[in-house]
Amino acid sequence: MSAQVAYAAFTPSAEFSFTSSDGVRVACFRWDSCGPARGVVQIAHGMGEHLGRYTETIEELVSAGLTVYGNDHRGHGRTAPDKAHLGDFGEGGFDSLVEDMVRLSRIARSEYPDQPFILLGHSMGSFAAQQYVLDRSREIDALILSGSGALDRLASLATAAPAGSNVLNEHFEPARTPFDWLSRDPAVADAFMNDPLCFAALEPASLASFLRAAQRLSEPTSLRNIRDDLSVYLFSGSEDPVGLQLDGVELLIQRYEKAGLYDVSRDFYPGGRHEMLNEINREEVRERLLAWVSSILEARGYGPSPWGI
Repeated sequence: MSAQVAYAAFTPSAEFSFTSSDGVRVACFRWDSCGPARGVVQIAHGMGEHLGRYTETIEELVSAGLTVYGNDHRGHGRTAPDKAHLGDFGEGGFDSLVEDMVRLSRIARSEYPDQPFILLGHSMGSFAAQQYVLDRSREIDALILSGSGALDRLASLATAAPAGSNVLNEHFEPARTPFDWLSRDPAVADAFMNDPLCFAALEPASLASFLRAAQRLSEPTSLRNIRDDLSVYLFSGSEDPVGLQLDGVELLIQRYEKAGLYDVSRDFYPGGRHEMLNEINREEVRERLLAWVSSILEARGYGPSPWGI
């Protein structure tokens, strides 16, 4: 499967790029809403994947009247200059990955200045989104975290594991593949392994820069910088190892509420694994996601979607 095919299921309305402060060319995409736009959603994808894996979810969002933006993170997808650079953030590391997201947000808001703006982060992208809102929560209207949790607890688990072990898959052994932790749908693991733009792990320096974010993401003083009226929605599977089987997600929610955030919603799915948007009950997950997004839009004066979503 070529890189082109990976993005072909739902063709973007626009493809563009910008050059980051450390010289990385960041590949970006926009999908226009069906009919008048009711809001903007920016997607931050997870580790080892790319935005092309979100085409079904994006199609649901645009059908609900939402314009969708996203970029392939540095070291991922079409932003990686070649296969040898997959998993390599470059000199800027994880902090620059977050700054890339900020840069794209500014582009999106400049093109849709009067629309509600929602940031959706999955897995590594959810931790990037957690860092994003520490300094810029007033620049977005709502935050969605998928497959997230407490990075400090996850980092402790990873560093304590024996070298070469697959800690994320351990809960599902004996496993059919090294990626059974992604979803109960076997086709998801197979598609991941057969995708030339997907990979198993970051290179060591990039992984270290990612895990260094854990301290700040858990600091009470940093968390209190988030505006207390930010609407936050978390959804997770009960068996997701990244969320430590919900323990890490619950801890994150407790930290947000202790920091003063009072509009934190959640949906937990029994038996679900890491990629709830690709789980066997994905239609239910997307329906609940769209219902929450619609509630945010209606609260900001945008009526129900003409498509009934």
